Amino acid sequence: MKNLKWILLAFIGLNVGNTYAQKQQKPNFIVIFTDDQGYGDLSCFGHPTIKTPNIDRMAFEGQKWTNFYVASNVCTPSRFGLMTGRLPVRGGMEHERRRVLFPDSKGGIQPKELTIAEMLKTENYSTACVGKWHLGHLPQFLPTSNGFDYYFGIPYSNDMDRNPEYAYQRFQKTNPDYHGFNVPILRNETEIERPANQNTLTQRYTEESVKFIKEHKDKPFFLYMAHNMPHIPLFNNKKFAGTSDRGLYGDVVEEIDWSVGQIFETLRAEGLEDNTYVIFTTDNGPWLVFGENGGSAGLLYGGKGTSYEGGQRVPCVIWGKDVKPGIVSKMGSTLDILPTICSLAGIDAPKDRVLDGFDISPVMRGEDKTPRDVMFYYHATKLFAVRKGAYKLYFLSNNPLGYPAKIEVLEKPTLFNVMTDPSEKYNVADDYPEIVSQLKKLAEEHLATVEEVPNQLVLVEGK
Repeated sequence: MKNLKWILLAFIGLNVGNTYAQKQQKPNFIVIFTDDQGYGDLSCFGHPTIKTPNIDRMAFEGQKWTNFYVASNVCTPSRFGLMTGRLPVRGGMEHERRRVLFPDSKGGIQPKELTIAEMLKTENYSTACVGKWHLGHLPQFLPTSNGFDYYFGIPYSNDMDRNPEYAYQRFQKTNPDYHGFNVPILRNETEIERPANQNTLTQRYTEESVKFIKEHKDKPFFLYMAHNMPHIPLFNNKKFAGTSDRGLYGDVVEEIDWSVGQIFETLRAEGLEDNTYVIFTTDNGPWLVFGENGGSAGLLYGGKGTSYEGGQRVPCVIWGKDVKPGIVSKMGSTLDILPTICSLAGIDAPKDRVLDGFDISPVMRGEDKTPRDVMFYYHATKLFAVRKGAYKLYFLSNNPLGYPAKIEVLEKPTLFNVMTDPSEKYNVADDYPEIVSQLKKLAEEHLATVEEVPNQLVLVEGK
């Protein structure tokens, strides 16, 4: 009987162990999202003087996606697309007059939308948002109302809440005084600092993220780490001041690379590297109107505020145990992150709404076929262009610097093969009239699926 008791206890213990192991099979997810970082601002994407060894290692061990797009060419709508897998025009998060949310905005992401965090909560994930949110600063719109257990960061862009006593210092070649930008830091819904000391922002975001990983290593977690940098105004820690050959902008990007290194060091120290996926990308192209402080789109045309390649094609690196290393030239998008994470976590993606994203996990595993062959590019509520396969057709044009953003309807759509001509120098519309017709029809079919909804960006406090 005694032996039988020990056998039963051992069997029970084994089952408990197996159950625990099964629970641990759910992978962890980390999305690192930078702000206004250009396609050409990483050494692994060709920058000659910005050194990013940690992101480069991530790309070498994982996948570098060279045809990866964001959902919009400015902050708020781009982040909506990442969080929901839906084009921001479907959620009332695009507008011609107010392109993003401001401190006096009273709109934000609506309760009916489902975020990555909310989807993962159905499988008991621990969730944290560290950094810039920019989907609404009022309590009902904050991360803690949208599936995140914890939030630490600035709820909008770091150049907002400007103190009128200070001159607008965004053109400075050295770090401006952070007191000139009266932005708050929130912990959950509580303001803990104003103005935020932005010189230590990247460091503190890193410390908060490392702490979250360590505290939640025993159950599946999702960390959304959204840096405010390198959005203008540029700030960095004194440890990184003057360390880059690229100047202040390079200092800021190299500090972000240090931060990525800290995340990976933590994953390896805690034994989590075999069960964690990490995605590094940015929210839109570089802010070109600020010259050398605004970043570079590399060989791409245009920047932030445009839907040319330089405005919406962004650097992307995906890393994980099951990710087949290599360079991926197939199309991908931040819109694909929600359905892909759902697939990897064994969760059904929402079926009661239009999703504009696809599950790209087969491509991550090395399969040749990709579900994404089409991308729609909006400027506010207007469809600016459409890409299918190698060809991108433009219906509108604007200043390639992004500002002033005067939108004009083209008398005749222009067509570019962005696989052979990523700089968009050669209009081939006259050579391929059948492709122009095909893409026009595709655009018409898409627009028929877009329903008008209450716009959130034009809602202003006191009006």
